[in-house]
Amino acid sequence: MKQYKIALIKGDGIGPEIIDEAVKVLDAVASCCDMEFSYQEALMGGCAYDITGDPLPQETIQIALSSDAVLFGAIGGEKWDNLPREKRPESGLLRFRKELGVYANLRPAVVYDELINASSLKPEVVKGVDLMVVRELIGGIYFGEPKGRDENKGWNTMVYTRPEIVRIAHTAFKIAMERDKKVCSIDKANVLDVSQLWREVVEEVAKEYPEVKLSHMYVDNAAMQLIRDPKQFDVMLTGNIFGDILSDEASMLSGSIGLLPSASVGAKIGVYEPIHGSAPDIAGQGIANPIATISSASMMLRYALGEIAAADKIDAAIKRALSEGYRTQDLAQYDAKEVCSTSEMGSIIANYVAKCKH
Repeated sequence: MKQYKIALIKGDGIGPEIIDEAVKVLDAVASCCDMEFSYQEALMGGCAYDITGDPLPQETIQIALSSDAVLFGAIGGEKWDNLPREKRPESGLLRFRKELGVYANLRPAVVYDELINASSLKPEVVKGVDLMVVRELIGGIYFGEPKGRDENKGWNTMVYTRPEIVRIAHTAFKIAMERDKKVCSIDKANVLDVSQLWREVVEEVAKEYPEVKLSHMYVDNAAMQLIRDPKQFDVMLTGNIFGDILSDEASMLSGSIGLLPSASVGAKIGVYEPIHGSAPDIAGQGIANPIATISSASMMLRYALGEIAAADKIDAAIKRALSEGYRTQDLAQYDAKEVCSTSEMGSIIANYVAKCKH
């Protein structure tokens, strides 16, 4: 029996609720795929600040690095908005990514046929959308130096080095090799020197993947094309700030932010989390959608542990639950046969995982 050690960071708001449902599904897949998970919880975010005075205790980094993967919920909330910036939950998350060296953020955007009417775009535009945004996560303008502000001016610096671009480009091309073998690199090379370097290096890396078709697009056009014709994209490769914006735009193609997972991966460890926030306004009410977190657990199986069949079981179970009309409150208006609580949806998917033969 294969054994895996998973670090659980539940975080704030709805984080504990959605992580509990993902664990329920992971335990179901373990029981039918000859594997075993051991879990160790760690603190990050506002809850960590309340207990330790630090949004990212050193112990959390150690627990993460000693695990096979990290499953993470969500952090933050108005309760901590007035703290000094270095004490806010979001600062802990940025430090966490940097400490773990998770330089590649993988954000799939998939439109389920069963929920095609949930999208604000026409069905013929979004039907069949299945794309992956590969965002560089620990470089660029969010981390560049110098940065600062005075009374009349604020400044940040967008910096990328050749090695940073090389490694994120390799990530994108390797993923494309397992998909439709298309990479669209997003930049602003018509006005930014850093984007000119980005484009040159991506083209160099592309030569190592002759089967993959590489194209380039300016970020403003890419934002428009995601709405006009999202099916033209397979893998979108881009830097930190552009990826931050485009991946959120892509996420809304599906119609609900509660459906989509993400992964942040590096050489040492991967962190798997839903793209949505902590939603403190609905915490504790049992109405949060756990599907994005359960899908993140599937990504963890696929990308961190190499358990492809187990990941496929979870994906199939999610699709079956949706096709049979089970909906959480956020999707209740879209062909719901039964509106489920957070826990009920997790149990339905876990039950389908246990029954899945494929």
